Amino acid sequence: MTPLKARHAMGQKVTGRALVASDGFSARYDLDRINGVFSRSTHKLAGESYVDKILILDTAKGGVATAWMLHEMKARNMAPMAIVLNTVNTILAQGAAMAGMTMLAGFDVDVTKAVENESMVELDPETGSLRVLG
Repeated sequence: MTPLKARHAMGQKVTGRALVASDGFSARYDLDRINGVFSRSTHKLAGESYVDKILILDTAKGGVATAWMLHEMKARNMAPMAIVLNTVNTILAQGAAMAGMTMLAGFDVDVTKAVENESMVELDPETGSLRVLG
């Protein structure tokens, strides 16, 4: 597969297992930040652990609480490795930056359809690329 190119990227190069769903992302409303799982019952990833996974989701949701929550999750080693979104808002971008979390967003294709759940992926923010490794 040809690498996917993001218009927005930050953080360090990472490789990990993808957790993919065509759903949104809010650290405040979608996650059990103590147990490290998606907790909103209507979320497509309900019950799945997000810890040390590369989240590939549709769009950022929520407000300012997400920014400090990402930082707090990272400080407790209960955070995703990275976040990949079709669309991102300023709040989530600030939260990822504050947490030192890798983030890619803004693709020419729907990234939630282009990458299969549980795939091994590599994110390279320097080149803005997402590669599916297998």
